[in-house]
Amino acid sequence: MVYLIVGLGNIGAEYAHTRHNIGFDVVDRIAEDAGATWEDRRYGFITTVRVKNQTLLLLKPSTYMNLSGNAVRYWMRERNIPLEQVLVVVDDLALPFGRLRLKASGSEAGHNGLRHITQTLGTQQYARLRFGIGNEFPRGGQVDFVLGTFEGDDLAQKPEALARAAEAVKSYALQGIDRTMNLFNK
Repeated sequence: MVYLIVGLGNIGAEYAHTRHNIGFDVVDRIAEDAGATWEDRRYGFITTVRVKNQTLLLLKPSTYMNLSGNAVRYWMRERNIPLEQVLVVVDDLALPFGRLRLKASGSEAGHNGLRHITQTLGTQQYARLRFGIGNEFPRGGQVDFVLGTFEGDDLAQKPEALARAAEAVKSYALQGIDRTMNLFNK
């Protein structure tokens, strides 16, 4: 079975490893652990990773966050992947740093990448793994915070948090969403 695992982020060196790009960082970690290399293809960078008896098609859209749905729709059609086998990895301001929240569906919670995916697919019924980036910013400082890089304790804990998120993605493909939610939504 093939799963489309979409890490959300923005392309360009100025966005690399920012909080908003944690989705890219998670799929990069999965690819790195598997020794996979990325290919620059239509609507994004892709690579394929085997996890036991499952195949993960990893995608980093090159459409910028606000148009992520175009890449998701294209690769779902290109590889004939049903909605039930799509997982979007996304940053979440409402969760403390490193906290994971896997859901089978839900609202966009103000996230422009999820909003565009929902509009493009015409449904909220796709799985998403929310990765907490914290919300320690002054009033009016949300954009700078989200587009800033990790610092201090968050930076020190980032490798472990990315490893845990990568394990959650693999568990999703191997054990299903319900079991994975029970294991990782703590």
